[in-house]
Amino acid sequence: MDKKISQELTSFIKKSPTAFHAVNNLKQLLKENDYEELLEGKRWEIEAGKRYFISRNNSSIIALNIGNKLDQYSFNVAASHSDSPTFKIKENAEIEIKGKYTQLNTEGYGGMLCATWFDRPLSIAGRVLIQDDNSYITKLLNIDRDLVLIPNVAIHMNRTVNDGYSYNKQIDMLPLFGGSDTKAGDLKKLVAQELGVNVDDIYGTDLYLYNRMEPSIWGANEEFISSPQLDDLQCAYASLQGFLNRFNNKSINVYACFDNEEVGSGTKQGADSTFLYDVLKRVNNALGKTEEDYYRALASSFMLSADNAHALHPNHPEKTDINNCVYLNEGVVIKSHAGQKYTSDALSIAVFKGLCKQAKVPVQFFANRSDSLGGSTLGNIAMAHVSMNSVDIGLPQLAMHSSYETAGIKDTYYMIKVMEEFFNSHFEETSTHELKVTK
Repeated sequence: MDKKISQELTSFIKKSPTAFHAVNNLKQLLKENDYEELLEGKRWEIEAGKRYFISRNNSSIIALNIGNKLDQYSFNVAASHSDSPTFKIKENAEIEIKGKYTQLNTEGYGGMLCATWFDRPLSIAGRVLIQDDNSYITKLLNIDRDLVLIPNVAIHMNRTVNDGYSYNKQIDMLPLFGGSDTKAGDLKKLVAQELGVNVDDIYGTDLYLYNRMEPSIWGANEEFISSPQLDDLQCAYASLQGFLNRFNNKSINVYACFDNEEVGSGTKQGADSTFLYDVLKRVNNALGKTEEDYYRALASSFMLSADNAHALHPNHPEKTDINNCVYLNEGVVIKSHAGQKYTSDALSIAVFKGLCKQAKVPVQFFANRSDSLGGSTLGNIAMAHVSMNSVDIGLPQLAMHSSYETAGIKDTYYMIKVMEEFFNSHFEETSTHELKVTK
């Protein structure tokens, strides 16, 4: 079972080299399960007992499974993100080097481990905007072959590289695209050829590098999985599987996958936008509920902010807290932080522990060392716009923000099971000291 789920996960990741592709593949899974697409620019006709989804920018998506006994309803929200650190190709891309090489001009997107991008097959994917009469149409691009590579400098020319090296993204990280026969404009010609359009019809692009190394299941007992983009497509995929598998008549189940978490979420489609608020408020109104009903629902609602967590590193156990550290294949992680980089508190932790117990899923606890700064995620950012009880969770992994990350083969299954339990539950604030969880 664990291996099968991991193979399904890596198949999803291989088809999702960018956030645009990930959201398109999430859409297809939702459509296969009878979810109807709503457009933000159109009037919403929504009925209790039905299923819907909305995307924004083609890189973020929110899906809704609406109960039909909504007298005292709540929103059950699971949120993850669709983007990963990579390199974005600039508009004027080609750089000629002495008439013999052509590089591509790129800039970093997110906080990547630069060294992991060298000397491996890369390609280009993203979205392209095509003008058709008075319309601008989005087309997804994935040049499905080994196309570019970022070559290392030989040790003979950089003798101290193994003593520590600071990579300059404008110098060290530019990919090699072609030889002396390659000229300015050839990338756009290649894009046009791949899409079957004229170069002059291309009016905009968001193009990124991606790692083409095949995902791998490995280890003495095949207990590990390595792949690009485990952070955060592992949580995005597992959350959706749990969402599709369960339902509660008294709740509105919500699946959210936001773009731009890796660069702070401050975009129209990020967790720091009004996207979640807009959707929940419009659903409330379309169902004939009042503003009072909406705020009552939020008071009983619950969010699982699902983004991967740092596992203890076998070479560097000193990098993690002495007893709030987590391990691959030992369960879903609850993340806490006194400075509120994570949303978890005593109430939300207690509720999530109860869900894990009901689902028979092991749970682990992560906190950063008190003398080092950790990362943040989307939960507390989203909660600034739509406030509800929330816990930050994730799956343990090694080499976060590498172009090739590692996780445990059992943990995707654990996340699916607890997500099923969550989406099968109903939450209700019954007093200032109590949050009741029922089926």
